[in-house]
Amino acid sequence: MEKRMPQWCFKNSLRLFFILWIICSSRCLLYLVKAQNRIPTETVQVWASEFGGELNSIVAKYSGSLLLQKKYKDVEPFIRIEEVDGVELVMQFGEKMKEMLRRKVEAVKRLVDAAEEADLYHKYDMNFEFDYYNSVLINERDKNGKYVELGNEFILERNEHFNNLPVNTSLSNIQVPTNVYNKDPDILNGAYWSEALNTIFSENFGQDPTLTWQYFGSSTGFFRLYPGIKWMPDENGVISFDCRNRGWYIQAATSPKDIIILFDISGSMKGLRMTIAKHTINTILDTLGENDFVNIIAYSDYIHYVEPCFEGTLVQADRDNREHFKLLVDKLNAKGTGVVTKALIEAFIILNKFNETGQGSLCNQAIMLITDGAVEDYESVFEQYNWPDCKLFQSAAHSLLLMTTVAMPVFSRKNETRAHGILLGVVGTDVPLKELLKLAPRYKLGVHGYAFLNTNNGYILAHPDLRPLYKDGKKTKPKPNYNSVDISEVEWEDTYEVLRTAMVNGETGSFSMNVKVPVDDGKRVLFLTNDYFYTHIDDTPFSLCIVLTRGHGESLFIGNISVEEATAQDHRYGLCKQKEAKIGDHLRCIWQIMEACTPQSGPELNSGDLKKLYCVTDIDPDHRKLSQKEAVIRYLTGQEPDLECDEELLQEVLFDAVVTAPIEAYWTAIAMNISENNKDGVEVAFLGTRAGLMRSCPFVGKEKSSNKKFFTTQDRHSIFTMDHFPLWYRRAAEHPAGHFVYYIAFEEDIGKKNRSKMVTASTVVSVTVSKRMAIAAAVGVQINLPLMRQKFWMATRQSNDTDCSNIEGTCPISCEHDALNCFLIDNNGFILISKKEEETGKLLGEVDGSVMTQLLNMGLFTEVKLYDYQAMCKGATNHHSGSQPMLSPFYVILAALKWFLSNLFIFFIEFNFCDLWNGEGLVNAKTVFHFGHKHRKVEAFQPCNTEYPAFVYDDTIKEANGFVECGDCQKMFVVQSIENSNLLLLVTEAYCDCSIFPPVTLEPKEVKYNISLHCKRMRIQK
Repeated sequence: MEKRMPQWCFKNSLRLFFILWIICSSRCLLYLVKAQNRIPTETVQVWASEFGGELNSIVAKYSGSLLLQKKYKDVEPFIRIEEVDGVELVMQFGEKMKEMLRRKVEAVKRLVDAAEEADLYHKYDMNFEFDYYNSVLINERDKNGKYVELGNEFILERNEHFNNLPVNTSLSNIQVPTNVYNKDPDILNGAYWSEALNTIFSENFGQDPTLTWQYFGSSTGFFRLYPGIKWMPDENGVISFDCRNRGWYIQAATSPKDIIILFDISGSMKGLRMTIAKHTINTILDTLGENDFVNIIAYSDYIHYVEPCFEGTLVQADRDNREHFKLLVDKLNAKGTGVVTKALIEAFIILNKFNETGQGSLCNQAIMLITDGAVEDYESVFEQYNWPDCKLFQSAAHSLLLMTTVAMPVFSRKNETRAHGILLGVVGTDVPLKELLKLAPRYKLGVHGYAFLNTNNGYILAHPDLRPLYKDGKKTKPKPNYNSVDISEVEWEDTYEVLRTAMVNGETGSFSMNVKVPVDDGKRVLFLTNDYFYTHIDDTPFSLCIVLTRGHGESLFIGNISVEEATAQDHRYGLCKQKEAKIGDHLRCIWQIMEACTPQSGPELNSGDLKKLYCVTDIDPDHRKLSQKEAVIRYLTGQEPDLECDEELLQEVLFDAVVTAPIEAYWTAIAMNISENNKDGVEVAFLGTRAGLMRSCPFVGKEKSSNKKFFTTQDRHSIFTMDHFPLWYRRAAEHPAGHFVYYIAFEEDIGKKNRSKMVTASTVVSVTVSKRMAIAAAVGVQINLPLMRQKFWMATRQSNDTDCSNIEGTCPISCEHDALNCFLIDNNGFILISKKEEETGKLLGEVDGSVMTQLLNMGLFTEVKLYDYQAMCKGATNHHSGSQPMLSPFYVILAALKWFLSNLFIFFIEFNFCDLWNGEGLVNAKTVFHFGHKHRKVEAFQPCNTEYPAFVYDDTIKEANGFVECGDCQKMFVVQSIENSNLLLLVTEAYCDCSIFPPVTLEPKEVKYNISLHCKRMRIQK
């Protein structure tokens, strides 16, 4: 046994050595093979150079970018570039808006005077009979063909000024909600005397045609609207609209107020008293609006803020805060002894602080006490805080501008009611935001510049990033908090609220900050330095801010071409072929050129918008019959010097129309020489100037076009609108002239059969005068993607006879080989070309998370965190049924009894049948007795805050390569930038399985705040 051991050990040692030798040899051979088969970086560099050179040659040729750059260079002697004075500009815009809003206020004041006078001379009659035009019943006939009662003939004609709705601009008519009897004596008397408003409605509209809807909401429930329309009930035949519940009515009728609700939660409030008290608080909250401020303090033997985050302050009574308070109040329970003194002192301290510091509503203040018994120990508190100075409860009556509405209360002037301040109703008119924004024209603000308006509460009135709608499946719905979006939620990088505080306080000044601007629906990001210039609009609760981008955004490009010089250029280029014509004739011809590429003011692109661009022809009756063409010609030739025209815009568009005219002939020549078998793939060329003028030239027939939406109102990103330049213009502006930016337009149904088949490429045209640079225009093309793919695969292959002697790695090689995956991606990581067509438009990280992760780790790409404070998230809400209460029949009986008694008691208090039939309690009662379906959770959209990523390539890195460790294998990749573009050629090995890496996506994540951050956001004084 002892002799056999050494022999056994020797044999096993030899066997182990042999196995190790095999493993080592295999490993070394594997690395040797890997070294021989690695991706040659020199080859990838050649591919990128060849493909990039061909692509750049095509886009430069078809776009005419070099020609257009030369034409602007030739007219540099006619150009001056001025630095924009932001403070002066915002003051000018603010004055114009003030004047416009003043006209609206004057119109409403005339309605107030007319309504109060008409009521003064009307004697109320209980038996009064009067046939008014009921907006629901007008033009309705019975079975015999006769008009129904209150439904006489009412002529309606479509009117573009009123959203193309059928209206009657001679008369108003009356809407009455279903729960109000339309022949009630109060309705008939009010309808009769308010007929006097028809004359004032028409006169107001005649004096200021920018007015839209004018109306009178009566305290008795009827709503008189001008111009008259046909009002349609809902699918159940119900007219639920009641003007008295609208924000503009409530705010005008009650004035803004600071309210503190003191809620007695002592032991005596148990049971039905607590239920009634909670219902009362909810009702009070429902009467408050965005101009009101509120807080709720519960008290027993100590005081307790129902929301601890709001301790010692008041918050705006917006929808979110009101609903939040309701939820918190519903959770309160009665216990302890009621001591009101501490609660009253706390309430007075808060109101005094707000009054002294100028916070809150700056109007009325009140304390509302919800308790079950008389308060006896209040006198000392009132003596100290309230009785010496009654200012806390004085009303400052003034006109109110609420969001887009100017509204004023109407009171009775009759002697018997004057002392009681009887409210007759509220009159108002809507202020179209687009009319206000036209006073801050986009062409004066630069490529990335914009204007926005906010209220004195910090709410956004108009902002290019305000998104009031969201999609729920196929339906588009308004967000529940669309009218209470705060400045800090759109200008979210103002983390210290410097800008917000200054604008809420009505200051005039400026502020600068570095910003990350999401574009293309948040999928891309621009890094800008913005200067904010703001001012208060006098006699209104609004502030205006204009935003200019540091650099080219603050350089104003002015073309100094005169009418005579324009006609001279006309002769030079033969644009109009009227050599001996008069100046007016030449202007008519140049107008035709301008008309073909008119500045576009909004997505509608209708004549109603265009009328306001050049000359205002609808204010002065003598000018109303003039077309824009005739108005412009008369103004420029001096025939009508009194016309109100935007001379600067006319000058700039006239200049651009003449300078860019030669490119039409250039494009036409290319189009005529294109053969049927042309493989360049360019389908359309286009340009746009900073004044909003646009030209385009299709190189294929409409039936062959791959993107019929481009340059139409259906593709809002590609056209100039009132609040932004097109996407292709904005992205090109951040790169030098001659550097083309490529991208594929994103579509909601990306990945389906109708995926985008077009690549858009654009570059800027710049001018330099006295060492100042400004962007004059942007020019570009759209390329057919399938044809671009063909060129890509042709450029990324090596023929079999390639000289491989100096190439280290696999040779010959081709992107079409199974061993390689080749991608053409843009600087934001989105795929333009891949082997799999369905990957087009996707983020690289969704297709290959391993390579994208490594590119991020190496610093080639940077992840940028962006935030959306207007997001809508799906959250599970309990949908109750009878299944849970069935577990306890006693619970069912108690719940039903509690509901019945509480609603019965409230009914007797309010004497109102509506609450019985339309209350939330009825829904709960149905829940108790409905056993037909199971308990489940319903996914409903709720407002939320989200964080989402964007990715940006470091353009200083021209080439890179590396390996991704994927467990049993390594994946090699090579990245090569393509010159004069934002494109990258990425080549990776295909056989290494790197599925251990998760995908890198753009999926947003809901932001969950800790306690301190939660309170900080909730305490923002909106």
